Amino acid sequence: MIIRHLVLSLAASLLISSTCLFAQNSFTIKQDAEIMEYNPMIFGAFLEHFDNQVYGGVFSPGSPLSDEDGFRKDVIEAVKELKVPIVRWPGGCFVSAYHWKDAVGPDRQSVWDKAWQVEDPNTFGTDEFVKWCRKVGCEPFICTNAGTGTMEEMSDWVEYCNQTVGKFARQRAANGHPEPFNVKYWSIGNENWGMHELGEKSSAEWGPLVTESAKLMLSADKNIKLFAAALPSHDWTYPLLKKAGYLLDYVSIHGYWVWHDPSKTFLDCMMSTDDPEGSISTTIDILKEAGFDGKIKIAFDEWNLRGWYHPGIGDLKRGYDYVARRENDIASTYTMADAVFSACFLNTCLRHSDVVDIACISPITNTRGPIFVHPEGIVRRTTFYTMKMYANDLLPYVVPVDAKVGTISLQDDSTKVLDMILTMDKTGKKYVCAVANKDPEKDIALSIDFKGMGIKAPKKVSAKVLSGRSADDFNDIGDEHVQPFGTTLPVKDGTISIPAHSVTFLFIE
Repeated sequence: MIIRHLVLSLAASLLISSTCLFAQNSFTIKQDAEIMEYNPMIFGAFLEHFDNQVYGGVFSPGSPLSDEDGFRKDVIEAVKELKVPIVRWPGGCFVSAYHWKDAVGPDRQSVWDKAWQVEDPNTFGTDEFVKWCRKVGCEPFICTNAGTGTMEEMSDWVEYCNQTVGKFARQRAANGHPEPFNVKYWSIGNENWGMHELGEKSSAEWGPLVTESAKLMLSADKNIKLFAAALPSHDWTYPLLKKAGYLLDYVSIHGYWVWHDPSKTFLDCMMSTDDPEGSISTTIDILKEAGFDGKIKIAFDEWNLRGWYHPGIGDLKRGYDYVARRENDIASTYTMADAVFSACFLNTCLRHSDVVDIACISPITNTRGPIFVHPEGIVRRTTFYTMKMYANDLLPYVVPVDAKVGTISLQDDSTKVLDMILTMDKTGKKYVCAVANKDPEKDIALSIDFKGMGIKAPKKVSAKVLSGRSADDFNDIGDEHVQPFGTTLPVKDGTISIPAHSVTFLFIE
């Protein structure tokens, strides 16, 4: 019985996790491949009027931690740490029943938010959003109401922000902003393909609506960059492109891969790390088929490992469970799984940086965001440090590599145990290799192509490691111990050991 029990236990453990027996995990530089300069907009973010992201997040008038404009100073400093280059606002589902004219000027009335079924005071509107963006040093990216709104309402918004003449330009000036805001990035709609969205559209309706909206918006400012809500789906995106593609600069796609389920383990999350690749590849194929290869880029302008928890969405007869939204704030949710997944997502975008030009983590504050805001301060969640490392420590050019890596498995699913990206400076003499180790327990040896870099294999390499005491480690109020640390890692026969459940940056020169 004892032997049989041991055999069964071993079999069960193999179902949970196993690493393929490669002679060694390695990568080699593709010598004939084109080196790509990526757009730092890949490290962007998203902000929606959902729960406590805006009110009680970035905006808290009266708080001792806020500035004279009501913006939380600690949040501004944290966003600056991330070097966030672009922020998309005001939604999200919220925007599909949002009317921007209600939230500018001195006479503002609170309104019923039909998307999230709460009252919005409208004290944070276009003027405040643009001012906040200027303070944090990012580009404002406005998503328009293509649900219950009109094409003219969209173009009026562009006029308000960017024109020097006309009714709405004069209104902006009267509101204390004589100079144009010059908002460059504009999205037509948000997830209008979905039943959950107010003002849902069919694929047959969507292309013509986007076309006419784009024409009006460009008439207000011909220099803006236009996005349209899309899907990694031929049935939706191909007709959109054939009708409106000549007016667009980007298609917007979204992705959340793990929904609210406390039983999901680190390994469950790792099994989703390959899914963004599928979404991007499918969208690239559609762009090529429609004739827009090299002409239209991809904006992955909402992404996160975990979908927001808001039970009742789309079931208006049932109504929403407001109290349950507080579960988004549970600190122990945001473990090294979130940090490692985020690294894998960013690596995927960087590998496709010839097409993927913008990505926005969803959201920036509270809910599932990297910054948790509470009345006494903030918590930098594990994902904060992944985002900070990528925005601050990578070099500007992606070097294509061939990777031979073993797999880690969970029952019938598997994924490569390591995910990596190699970047270099313009001299070709400095490299940074970002490596995510998806194994919850094991350090994994990685053979580095020093020869391909033109570098003699060193005895050790400087590194920055984001890890935890376990794969389930997390940060909380007063206990933010999961942070990256600098170290040196030994090199043996050209091989470096990558710590378990980590995001590791190797600095090679």
